[in-house]
Amino acid sequence: MHISPEKTIKTDLEISQSAAIRPVSEIASKIGIEEDILEYYGKYKAKLPVSLINEQKIAKNNLILVSAITPTPPGEGKTTTSIGLTEGLNKIGKKAIVVLREPSLGPVFGMKGGAAGGGYSQVIPMEDINLHFTGDFSAIEKANNLLSALIDNNIQSTNGGLGIDPRTVLWKRAMDMNDRALRHIVSGLGGKTGGFLREAGFNITAASEVMAILCLAENIEDLKNKLGNIYVGDTFDKNAVYARDLNANGAMAALMKDAIKPNLVQTLEGNPALIHGGPFANIAQGTNSVIATKMGLTFADYVITEAGFGADLGAEKFLDIKCGYSGLSPKVIVLVSTVRALKYHGGQPQDELTVPNTSALVKGLGNLEKHLENISYFGLPAVVAINRFLTDTTEEIGEILTKCSELGVKAEVCESWEKGGEGAIQLAEEVVKSAADCDCKYKPVYDWNSSVEEKINLVAKKIYGAGSVVFMARAINDLKKLKRLGIEHLPICIAKTQNSLSDNTKLLGRPEGFKLTVREIEIATGAGFIIPITGNILRMPGLPSVPAAERIDIDKDGKITGLS
Repeated sequence: MHISPEKTIKTDLEISQSAAIRPVSEIASKIGIEEDILEYYGKYKAKLPVSLINEQKIAKNNLILVSAITPTPPGEGKTTTSIGLTEGLNKIGKKAIVVLREPSLGPVFGMKGGAAGGGYSQVIPMEDINLHFTGDFSAIEKANNLLSALIDNNIQSTNGGLGIDPRTVLWKRAMDMNDRALRHIVSGLGGKTGGFLREAGFNITAASEVMAILCLAENIEDLKNKLGNIYVGDTFDKNAVYARDLNANGAMAALMKDAIKPNLVQTLEGNPALIHGGPFANIAQGTNSVIATKMGLTFADYVITEAGFGADLGAEKFLDIKCGYSGLSPKVIVLVSTVRALKYHGGQPQDELTVPNTSALVKGLGNLEKHLENISYFGLPAVVAINRFLTDTTEEIGEILTKCSELGVKAEVCESWEKGGEGAIQLAEEVVKSAADCDCKYKPVYDWNSSVEEKINLVAKKIYGAGSVVFMARAINDLKKLKRLGIEHLPICIAKTQNSLSDNTKLLGRPEGFKLTVREIEIATGAGFIIPITGNILRMPGLPSVPAAERIDIDKDGKITGLS
């Protein structure tokens, strides 16, 4: 494969900064949105009012979900592929919009860097999108932490308090940063003036229930109702307390009055992109907002959206939770696969993944096969997108194509990182064909009305490949609480490592027959799901030994470097 010197030298940020960016009003006009409807955030970003959503148009258009095999720690390029596919669809004359999640500052300053795509397949302005963007995450944090303050204030109150037992309060504060020191803290130090002493902690904002609520809400009234349904804890008389009992949901929704509106930006090739919400798929539902997805389907024939991490996490939650609540159903699932991830699952060390190794790749193909099997359980067609890296060999790519052919699955090489939309034309054409042939609707893995244990077992055994599920003592007690609260009918959002189909990061490839351990079960009645916590997964990540933040800088002219 020929690579021009220019394209091997430029970083993602340099490519983004050299792009000819268009005014957002021009981008809006391409999909028929008038200038005076936009709510501007500078020249290149705007919010769209929720009232623009048209349910009749949504039903006629095509939703395409991009997922992936189990990734390596740096990720396999779902966002890059999603953007490239959108560019490719527009190049072949289709009206397409990409709808993505907003990046969290945790990964931006942590291990992965930014999340606005890469190479010549990006959304811009890249620095704004990766940093504060339009302030949505800040509004979510403030709403989350307002509830925390109201809870502690009510506990402290001697007159008119609800009698909340502080030992039962599991609600945590939120911050959009990786900070392991905040996972478990003690709040209320300082005597009577400092509040009531109790154990507390922080979740990263992307894992907060308020983020999940934003992404599942249909409108501002629905947002307010969902916020009111947040379970806070119990009174000393063992009565459940919800955010609405604290009169918190109105003020929380007021803080999020602008955050609920999706954000319009553009791709490098000047096509519309909607970016809204940002839950992680390993510890939350991992998909952008229902509102943004429906907004895209209102204005485009094809909407490309992604679900975080592998299909065992993001795609399962997209279908079993987001589609279950919204009524949406994708026409096709694009499964991103890479040579390096398959070699990793075949036993090749992470620091040697650029070295050609066909035998390791072949050993790792079981992971791809399992994810394709999982997609078939949902009754939807799959197209494999081989996201090509510069170090991939023709022989390695050929092995993946051969395997897909044996499985009867369409596969195309995607070179959008290097070539932009030109590198995704064949993938776009295959997606159009598959969507045209699909008159199906997704089939959920489980019935919401099944017992919680049965739902967990179905996902664990059918999707992950587990042999059994073990419930720890705390999880058993949590099951009793779910029954007492009458919320066993809610769908489940399993928190699990993204680095393995199992709950053990060391089990690569296609592990089978393992034990999945459920440590505890968290309650998210506002979002409308239950969160079984498995293995050692945590909802507040820590920074790596050499965080990405150390290479990010800004000069005297305000030019940012080191962001990727």
